[in-house]
Amino acid sequence: MNAARHRRPVLTRLQKVSAVTGVAAVGATALGFAVVPGQDKGGTDTAGSALPAEPVAWQSAVDSSADQKSSIDAQTAHAQDAAQEEAKAKARQKAEAEQRAAAAKAAEKARAEAARKKAAEEAEQRAAAREKAAQEREQEAAASRSAERKSVVPSGSPQEMARQIIGDEAQFQCFSNIVERESGWDPHAENPSSGAYGLVQALPGSKMASEGADWKTNPATQIKWGLGYMNDRYGSPCGAWDFWQANNWY
Repeated sequence: MNAARHRRPVLTRLQKVSAVTGVAAVGATALGFAVVPGQDKGGTDTAGSALPAEPVAWQSAVDSSADQKSSIDAQTAHAQDAAQEEAKAKARQKAEAEQRAAAAKAAEKARAEAARKKAAEEAEQRAAAREKAAQEREQEAAASRSAERKSVVPSGSPQEMARQIIGDEAQFQCFSNIVERESGWDPHAENPSSGAYGLVQALPGSKMASEGADWKTNPATQIKWGLGYMNDRYGSPCGAWDFWQANNWY
């Protein structure tokens, strides 16, 4: 092989200097035309040449973070407002439900009270009707007994007359017990202090006129009035006798 082909070219001193100078010139020229913002080509500061304190890219990141924070705050506030509105709505619904329940309870109570009053009134009316019917039956029975007594024409002694008028031996015995103690079976007996008169000591004696005008002298008239009095006031001569034993009067 030919060794001359692999030899480097030999530069002269001038060529070397020129090569180095040219590179330097090119570098210097490049540096000479590199203009810094805020300076003129000579490197002198111009008006408004103060550089910002932070790089532009970092400032953009800060702005983006602030925007994100503002958006999150807005979303949070919106969520809180929505939660408050929902809580208020639930509270209103609960209050309305409680009001409806209270109104229904009050209405039910009013209906129950009205039903109770109506039932009580009806019960009172039924009781009054029963009492009236009982009184009417008693009046009818008393009238019947009075008619029977008036229809009887007794005879004999006052005791025999009483037995004939009363009819029931047990009731006659109770009647006799009272008359024996009140007048001793004397149709003219009169209490000087009270004015009570006759077999049964009616007070005043003129009450017996309802059975007959001869009440002063007729034992039968006095017996009929006394029997009616005992039946009406005590239910029977035996009822009157029970009272007399407890009180010594009737």
